[in-house]
Amino acid sequence: MESHGAGLRRVMVLAFCVAGIWSAYIYQGVLQETVSTKRFGPNKERFEHLAFLNLAQNVVCLIWSFIMIKIWSNRNSGGAPWWSYWSAGITNTIGPAMGIEALKYISYPAQVLAKSSKMIPVMLMGTIVYGIRYTVPEYVCTLLVAGGVSMFALLKTSSKTISKLAHPNAPVGYGLCFLNLTFDGFTNATQDSIKASYPKTSAWDIMLGMNLWGTIYNMIFMFGWPNASGFEAVQFCKQHPEAAWDILMYCLCGAVGQNFIFLTISRFGSLTNTTITTTRKFVSIVVSSVLSGNPLSTKQWASVIMVFSGLSYQIYLKWRKLQRMPKKKKST
Repeated sequence: MESHGAGLRRVMVLAFCVAGIWSAYIYQGVLQETVSTKRFGPNKERFEHLAFLNLAQNVVCLIWSFIMIKIWSNRNSGGAPWWSYWSAGITNTIGPAMGIEALKYISYPAQVLAKSSKMIPVMLMGTIVYGIRYTVPEYVCTLLVAGGVSMFALLKTSSKTISKLAHPNAPVGYGLCFLNLTFDGFTNATQDSIKASYPKTSAWDIMLGMNLWGTIYNMIFMFGWPNASGFEAVQFCKQHPEAAWDILMYCLCGAVGQNFIFLTISRFGSLTNTTITTTRKFVSIVVSSVLSGNPLSTKQWASVIMVFSGLSYQIYLKWRKLQRMPKKKKST
């Protein structure tokens, strides 16, 4: 009975994590799309300074992680010093800014699909730079994802969706997404190096360090000179409180979502977290298509399914690899 009760509690915690990640990031996606496409006020003005969302997100997550460290963490934990995140902070500032700027040129579903193809630059870099040889199934995953994204990009987007974009330009939009993924790769590699050098570094420590440097760099970029775009963004929010509210909710969703991701990884591992976030992206595309009025053609839906089939197969391959690991240990 005790094991049955423990199993039930584990299922309840998992359901809680799924609900938290899905609700936080799906709603954040809706808000991101709203801020980037909506026309505010009687003059129907667009919020052009999308990079301001990253600054706001950095500030909110910085405050949030500081509070969490004060509540939950041991101050003498031996984590990485704050200055060690300066280089990762640069790529983590540039990458997301490019990703969100892409929404001026391509639709939200297109951006989600493009950003789901992270394995493509990773495998390209691994093959060309490091001479890594991947398995046939791994290449199949990459071909499915690359083929699906390419097919989606080449298919004609509906006129209704194009009319919502500030500056419709697919090559620029997809190019920004690819650069976003490239910078994310450097960010992840640097974070892994920091974690290896300072094993006692917690997820909250990383969140604090990354957002501290992100806040510094974004403040310089947006307020570093008299006519910087940050001043215009603040003025826009004063004139249109609705936009300011959407931005605040966007930031809070990101901070809350991070909590659920940390909880999922600590209780169930990174593979479970990857599965939840991957399915969340698919649901985000469905929500965008239904609620935000971004109709997708049958061929576009086929390309979406193609991409997520590749991602699902990749998750399955990781699961099989994990299943084999204990067997190898037993045989040695």
